[in-house]
Amino acid sequence: MKILDWYILKKFLITYVFVVAVVMLIICMIDFTEKIDNFRERGPTNKEIFFDYYLNMIPYWANYISPLLVFIATVFFTSRLAARTEITAMLSSGISLLRLLVPYLMGSTILAIFTFAMVGWIIPRGNKVKLAFEYKYIEDQFYFNQRNFHVKIAPSLYAYLESYNNSSLTGYKFTLERMEGNQLKEKLTSDRIVWDPKKKKWTIHDYTTRKIDGLKESLTTGLQKDTTLNLSPKDFENDKNQYEALTLTQIDDYISLLNLRGADGVNAYLLEKYARLTQPFSIIILTVIGVTVSARKSRRGTGWQIAMGFVLAFIYILFFMVAKGIAESGRISAMLAVWLPNIVFSFIGLILYRNMPK
Repeated sequence: MKILDWYILKKFLITYVFVVAVVMLIICMIDFTEKIDNFRERGPTNKEIFFDYYLNMIPYWANYISPLLVFIATVFFTSRLAARTEITAMLSSGISLLRLLVPYLMGSTILAIFTFAMVGWIIPRGNKVKLAFEYKYIEDQFYFNQRNFHVKIAPSLYAYLESYNNSSLTGYKFTLERMEGNQLKEKLTSDRIVWDPKKKKWTIHDYTTRKIDGLKESLTTGLQKDTTLNLSPKDFENDKNQYEALTLTQIDDYISLLNLRGADGVNAYLLEKYARLTQPFSIIILTVIGVTVSARKSRRGTGWQIAMGFVLAFIYILFFMVAKGIAESGRISAMLAVWLPNIVFSFIGLILYRNMPK
């Protein structure tokens, strides 16, 4: 690497860290102002607020909006270089604009790899603590109020609950059916099932089992028995933003489970998965656009270029949110929804690069 490359790379990364620090400070101040009443009413300790909530919220937001922060940092840093005619001097010395992009691409690639590792495996672990804090001190107490709950828990096994109580970990009017094709082979009915936290099993109370073998049927009854099912109290807990606490591997496993059960809400997990996979590419694409937008010295000053950068960032966010909303309604695939903003902005970046004086 040349001295100039090191100079641009170092300044670029320092500017990114500065932008992250400023934006995170603003987000934390706004968030604390909004939640201060909850903190006063529900009484979390200062240690819980700082370590469990904010120290986990800061990396979450910093990486969640990292493409936009990289874009803003690129525009801010490059516009300053252009204002001091440093870029003009570089181009006049024979350096092409494509060569000038090399240290930016190196910096954005470093940030992309770091962000991918963070959002894929590291941040979800912190999000578990953050979400537990939110459920306890910010969100209203959750009650599973769904009635007549049906779920497929194995390829040929179906479970039914009339209702479920989160406090006692008890399900009422339980039914378990085993099917072969379209034929019912076995049916268990019970007044209630209770989760045993020590055994990690369900205890079935007052049950009747009916087995069907052609024209023959048999009935057995019992007071209680333990059983293991592909069902747990977590399936009845608050699932708001649950995907944030799952690593990429766990998201894949959970999507497979939802598909097995034929449950709703798969799109939310698919969107989260593809958004994490495309985030590194977003960082690189927006970095290139940031350079092409701000590398030209403007008579209106750096403020105009920075303002244009914020406008493009806002358009990108709006585009992504609209595509995500359409995907959640099922009108387009989740993969297309998260890739569409990157595809469109790639063309925008190409047009800006081709039209830029070199």
